[in-house]
Amino acid sequence: MYVIKVKGVAKIPDYVQLRDDKFTLLAYFRVDRPDKSLVKIGLEDKAEEIMKIVQELPFGQIKKIEL
Repeated sequence: MYVIKVKGVAKIPDYVQLRDDKFTLLAYFRVDRPDKSLVKIGLEDKAEEIMKIVQELPFGQIKKIEL
């Protein structure tokens, strides 16, 4: 799975994309509100781990993670 953190501009907030190995979009959520999106794709038990990675990830970078 890949994590991408994108910096928002003006009224558009910062957000995160989670993509699979084929780069298909799995989840798209605001950095400050990940709950519903992670529950929807069945990763609510990994939410803390994912958000820790997101906090450390610089904007504009893609990181491959194994869950």
